[in-house]
Amino acid sequence: MERIELPPPGPADLPLSLLEVGCSGRFELITHPLPSHQLLHPQTTLPHGLPPFSVDLQREVEKRFLSDPAWLPIHDTDAAFEKFLKVTKREKNLDSLLHCSPTPLHSGLSVVRDPTTGMLLDFTEVPLENTGLSAKNSLSLQRAPGPPSESLRGSNTNYPFLPAAMEELTLEQIKKKSELEEDIDFENDLLTVPPGLKSGMDFSAKDAKTATKGEVNLLSLLSTFDDIIDAVPDEEEKKGKAAASAETPKLPRTNSLEDLGIKEGPVQSSQAPATAAGKKEGASAEKEKEKEKDAKKWAIPVDIHTPCQDFYKRIPDPAFKWSFELDEFQKQAVLRLEAHESVFVAAHTSAGKTVVAEYAIALSQKHMTRTIYTSPIKALSNQKFRDFKNTFGDVGLLTGDVQLNPEASCLIMTTEILRSMLYNGSEVIRDLEWVIFDEVHYINDAERGVVWEEVLIMLPEHVSIILLSATVPNALEFSEWIGRIKKRHIYVISTLKRPVPLEHHLYTGNSTKTQKELFLLIDPAGNFLTKGYYAAVDAKKERTSKHAQSFGTKNTSQNTTPNQDKAVWLTLLNFLSQRQQTPVVAFTFSRTRCDDNARSLGTLDLTSATEKSEVHSFFQKSLSRLRGADRQLPQILQMRDLLKRGIGVHHSGILPILKEVIEMLFSRGLVKVLFATETFAMGVNMPARTVVFDSIRKHDGTGFRNLLPGEYIQMAGRAGRRGLDATGTVIILCKTGVHDMADLHVMMQGKPTVLQSQFRLTYTMILNLLRVEALRVTDMMRRSFSESHRDTQAQETRISQLKKTLSALPPMDTEGQLSDLLPYYHTLTELRITTQALQEAVMESVTGLKALSVGRVVIVTNSQHLNALGVILQVSNDAVNRTFTTLVICEKGNEEPTGEAQTSSSLSHLYSTTLFTPEGPCSHTVQKVKPQDIFGITTKTLKVMPERIIDNYNKRQQPRFKMDPPGQAISTATQELLRLAESNPAGMATLDPVNDLHLKGVEVVEGVMRQRVLQDCLKDFKCIHSPTFSEQFVRVQERMRVQEELDKLLFLTSDQSLALLPEYHQRIKVLEALNYIDASGAVQLKGRVACQISSHELLLTELLFENTLSPLAPEESAALLSCLVFTQNTQVEPHINNTLLEGIERVLCVAQRIGELQRDCGIAQSVEDFVSQLKFGLTEVVYCWARGMPFAEIASLTDVQEGTVVRCIQRLDEVLKEVRQAARIVGDSVLGSKMERASLAIRRDIVFTASLYTH
Repeated sequence: MERIELPPPGPADLPLSLLEVGCSGRFELITHPLPSHQLLHPQTTLPHGLPPFSVDLQREVEKRFLSDPAWLPIHDTDAAFEKFLKVTKREKNLDSLLHCSPTPLHSGLSVVRDPTTGMLLDFTEVPLENTGLSAKNSLSLQRAPGPPSESLRGSNTNYPFLPAAMEELTLEQIKKKSELEEDIDFENDLLTVPPGLKSGMDFSAKDAKTATKGEVNLLSLLSTFDDIIDAVPDEEEKKGKAAASAETPKLPRTNSLEDLGIKEGPVQSSQAPATAAGKKEGASAEKEKEKEKDAKKWAIPVDIHTPCQDFYKRIPDPAFKWSFELDEFQKQAVLRLEAHESVFVAAHTSAGKTVVAEYAIALSQKHMTRTIYTSPIKALSNQKFRDFKNTFGDVGLLTGDVQLNPEASCLIMTTEILRSMLYNGSEVIRDLEWVIFDEVHYINDAERGVVWEEVLIMLPEHVSIILLSATVPNALEFSEWIGRIKKRHIYVISTLKRPVPLEHHLYTGNSTKTQKELFLLIDPAGNFLTKGYYAAVDAKKERTSKHAQSFGTKNTSQNTTPNQDKAVWLTLLNFLSQRQQTPVVAFTFSRTRCDDNARSLGTLDLTSATEKSEVHSFFQKSLSRLRGADRQLPQILQMRDLLKRGIGVHHSGILPILKEVIEMLFSRGLVKVLFATETFAMGVNMPARTVVFDSIRKHDGTGFRNLLPGEYIQMAGRAGRRGLDATGTVIILCKTGVHDMADLHVMMQGKPTVLQSQFRLTYTMILNLLRVEALRVTDMMRRSFSESHRDTQAQETRISQLKKTLSALPPMDTEGQLSDLLPYYHTLTELRITTQALQEAVMESVTGLKALSVGRVVIVTNSQHLNALGVILQVSNDAVNRTFTTLVICEKGNEEPTGEAQTSSSLSHLYSTTLFTPEGPCSHTVQKVKPQDIFGITTKTLKVMPERIIDNYNKRQQPRFKMDPPGQAISTATQELLRLAESNPAGMATLDPVNDLHLKGVEVVEGVMRQRVLQDCLKDFKCIHSPTFSEQFVRVQERMRVQEELDKLLFLTSDQSLALLPEYHQRIKVLEALNYIDASGAVQLKGRVACQISSHELLLTELLFENTLSPLAPEESAALLSCLVFTQNTQVEPHINNTLLEGIERVLCVAQRIGELQRDCGIAQSVEDFVSQLKFGLTEVVYCWARGMPFAEIASLTDVQEGTVVRCIQRLDEVLKEVRQAARIVGDSVLGSKMERASLAIRRDIVFTASLYTH
């Protein structure tokens, strides 16, 4: 075939060209003009000929910067640029200013091929779905990814991904049909003949041939469906078939053939009963299904006591292999992870919960997805990073100030960072398979517990959850809550078994003579030994009595002197090192006491020469990255001497790098005694041989209290190293005296603290949710753990039942005389409530109880009696459930109480005060009457002989004396009551709560007046004269009872019943007043700025918009903002310049204004509390540090410990970053660069030394 030469395209030709995309036969149309020298041939994205090569860099630079000066600015050019512009003759291209990015294509080309040969026949245009979705307008995972710079942390203008189980559409959304949908009636007018066919299906109801026996003959069953299978060509057959269908019985719907009971033989005989049975069975099956739905439990406890025999059969190729055999609970957890289920693992410290986390990380690496591991403490994140890095290699770390390897498959971060990633729609969430929450019991933390709840609520559907926690009593309840909000099962694996059992002792020794006074209190089996307790008490008592004999008695105080402490510690540690019981962790609940105890052990040396040299070399190597002056800090020198002798100190006042050195030396076994505060027990698994409690009391911020069982278990659990020790030793020191046995028992064997919701509303949370229309703050509140008692599913079911009941009730007759029946009912209900309240007030008052003494005539109304007179014979002494033994008159035959309540006339005593008079002979009964049954206390009293009446009545209850006549005392009392009832048929005068009983409370006085008004009102209603009144009233009562229950449930399922709703409205008022949102709830510029800030968001945003930071130098800004991160009180007054003093004044002024606004909007926090959160104790320290003063000098400016100073400056750096971001949003580039300079000024030396764990 000869080649046709096409002429080059001229200006009249359309600039069209085809581009072949890939090798799937897909083409795209190109509409921009081609270069003139290029021919029109099908272009392709596949390389033909030589592979592409990189451009010569030098030529690229010359072309870009010298020969093509289009990149140069047009405005603000100085003289040098002016000359250069003249030389280069730059042409201005105005069209480039109009360039905008193209909108996404809404359609693409698809290829039509011959189905047999696969030849290309045609192109068709196909619409593309979800092309307009982006991170700015959609919660869907289908949306296009954002720019790479935002892929990790997201952006505060992004929408988050849709949280799991939040896609509940409203009724309106469901009712709205798209144009493609049409109304189809699936019952009538169905098409039965497909196009092109002569005959079709017949959908009329078919009947089966049924018989009595349960055997199934398939041929007869098929014959039922013959007429469905056969084609129906002509009319005659149709008629015949209609007649046949009239004869055949109806086939009941069922799941199994056996249920039909079909057999050859007589067809008609058993048709009816079989069908009925089928229907009944079907109905009962449906009911069972409904019950199952109702009782659906999201939390599933896993049995870990039966061994899992087929573990290796079920997981032949595990994602991760360990060198040891897994425990039962670990195997069960691994099985659940393989099935991609969520788990909650509650086990003691060092039981091996990390195995579960490791398996999840290995699984996600196998699946090429990602895992996020969150921890409550930054130090714990660093330690986990080192451990997992050694195990898996591909691990990243994200904390406030560090970002290492962020594209790794396993990311370790603090929970706050995960929360901000979720709110800001980070792209990491797309690839996420697991989120591991370590130390979940931290959710009880009042300050930060809310973060866990927010993260759990915000996680999307495709993410599975692993929760690792210490043992908690309500693991099931907590998991049930998570399961319900995520609509997925949570498997609860909980074990109380310790790999290394613990022995708990009391220690009373304080000298070489008494150093062996160690008494076992709880044995490894967990039995509390009172013998050991009393032995300890005796040992202590003997010594104090000897002391008293020789020196005279002294007041034994609770506190001990430093010398006494020193004696106890020296004695104990010598004793323990002799018994090879080291390493020891000594928990001391005060930082100063930790330091003092360590310092006092100047004579103690617990390390050998080789260990000393090892400590020395490790210490020097670790601190080699510090500057010379920083290595000579007093704390570092002091700690070096202590560590060489095997003694360490670990608390928040120690420098972070020193803490890490101490942890690493401790895990190597070179620190023999570690004086630590409680935070050490929260950290990573660093077990010891022995744990010692210096005291069992601690200060919790408000006052001193005993340790809680959960705290004690967490700390004691550090004793006993798996694989090294047979048992772990826990020792409680008895310095002044032996602790109370009850306290010890509660602390050691009590239940650990339950997980409780600390959910609270924060402005950041409200603003983050308000900026996304699809998410509502009320949804967040409804899903919080504090609202987990709501069983909405059960309530919804009950609501639908009540609605059915209501529609089935007979209609009310409210015509004519009965037109005011409903108002009458409401008035009566109000009267009942008022009367009940008055009755309670009378019963609780002293005068009321005095009036209800023996002989008082009362009006009794309960399920058995209606306005019957009675006389009190005896009053019980029980103040809580007080009862009155009363003789009551009644009809003959109504002496015994019946179980059925008189529902019909349950309100009749309110509108009819007519006293009960028996129609036949008058009888009597003696009953214990409750206070609420006494409807009125009359002004009359009778002289009665209570003992005789009660004895006589009880005697006549026995079968032998059943027919005896009543005694004289009873007859007299009964006659007297009957005479009173007959002489006052319209009702007797009762004691008035205000005038007679002298109750002067406002509620009582108002109640009595209200009662009178309502009683007078009742007489004016017309409906009471209607002949059908009582019948209609019962109907109204029944209807209103259902309606009231329905209203109550509707309220409970609505947002109005949320506990935090009032506070939410108050906070919205504050935000509106400060112009963070407008009246319709749309987030304004100030609100967007506040979203960037994690704490003190209102204060910082106001300072930003009021330009408080603008006149300040970078180091002054940093010093001023330190008040947001420093939380302690200091004794040293900072010396600062006037500019800073003015800045502090302005900050306090803004805080005062916000505090007052909050108070005016109804928020409970007082203005003083709000302002006192800001502590300015470190302003001078930060100011000097930012100006370049060495750390040794700034440490001497304050009484705050070095570790706390470092932590504050680190957190300050995060605040400066947030302010920098916020300044960018506002467009204040000057402030942004100032914050950057401030940040650079404080990021230096020992404060920002990289963690040893990350290197």
